[in-house]
Amino acid sequence: MSAATPDVAAVWAADVRPGWLRRHNPLATLAAPLPAMLALVVVHDTRAAVVLTAVAVLALVTGAGLGRRGLLALLVAAPLGTVALGAALGLWVAVPDDDAGRVLLQVGPVEYTSAGLAAGLATAARLAAVAVLALVGGLTSSGPDLARALQQQLRVPYRVTWTILAAFRFVPRLGHEVAVIRAAHRVRGGDEGPGPVATVRRWVGWSVPLLAGGLRHAERTAYAMDARGFGAHPTRTERHRVPWRTRDTALVVAGWTLTAAVLLVP
Repeated sequence: MSAATPDVAAVWAADVRPGWLRRHNPLATLAAPLPAMLALVVVHDTRAAVVLTAVAVLALVTGAGLGRRGLLALLVAAPLGTVALGAALGLWVAVPDDDAGRVLLQVGPVEYTSAGLAAGLATAARLAAVAVLALVGGLTSSGPDLARALQQQLRVPYRVTWTILAAFRFVPRLGHEVAVIRAAHRVRGGDEGPGPVATVRRWVGWSVPLLAGGLRHAERTAYAMDARGFGAHPTRTERHRVPWRTRDTALVVAGWTLTAAVLLVP
């Protein structure tokens, strides 16, 4: 078993994952941008936010294997959304009374100033930077691989990681059950009416059978795991290995070094 493990890991990494970021360990793609995300929460540095966002976007475009929709969302929709958010935040952020800038728009007693717009754009840039940095790990790794990495590298108990895996398996199952419940309501004529009130009423009607179906599925899953001896031993073997390689260490070191350089170098 131990002799076959490297071969299995090599085939998994080379053939299944497009994009150089996807071939990294999920813990590495999460750890590399983590200091930058935490720093941008407390450090008001617009230049650092813009630089780190540009680096993260470049990494995602070249290494995440995004499709056309993903690239459009990242390169077009996200910048436009950031500008719109910044313009909206310009109404709410506090600006000094002695440096309010010139008035760009005034509606009654409410003034929209250039200083408010600048502060709003700076806040939106930091929020966008944190979001884009989070996408480095979120778009390049899957939930099951992250759970396996937590177990294999961080020694998280398999009872916890397999519970996370079971929760991920519930998502498509619940989506299928929603489709079945919706079809059943349509057959009975209970899925009619436009507007938000009818939508809320439909979801309330779906929630009870969806909850009952989820509980039944959870009960069946628990019985199946008990029947297979889940939890009977302190450790268990894994079919899929998620190894930590030298390139994972290099990615983390590069991410932390870049973060320190951008934040500390004036």
